Amino acid sequence: MLSKFAKLFKILILTIIIPIALFALYTWAALSWVYSTGERAGYVQKFSEKGYVCKTYEGELVLVSMPGTQAEKFFFTVKDKTLVEKINNSLGKRVRLTYEEHKGIPSTCFGETPYYVQNVQVLEKDDFNLPYQ
Repeated sequence: MLSKFAKLFKILILTIIIPIALFALYTWAALSWVYSTGERAGYVQKFSEKGYVCKTYEGELVLVSMPGTQAEKFFFTVKDKTLVEKINNSLGKRVRLTYEEHKGIPSTCFGETPYYVQNVQVLEKDDFNLPYQ
């Protein structure tokens, strides 16, 4: 009787616990390794906290290269509460976002986009060149 229970316990471990551990290891690797880094400059158009269970901060940065051209949107995720406060204080101003891209994140519980903001800097008028004033 005890040996049957031991076999059942081993099967339980092999079919449930090992796949969960492998999934956790994959998630850790996807969140730890950075695929690319970069910077984007523009105006934060939308910034909000989203999610039913897993609350994340999601935003859109409008990239305007030249007057009269179609604006491009850059969607991003923020995990750090201090950066959330900085972004909220910089709404309506031109900002530079420094981000890291993480590929293969298995769930939207960690963010809806693969781009995680690491730093926010408000740009003054002297920091960028306007074609005409």
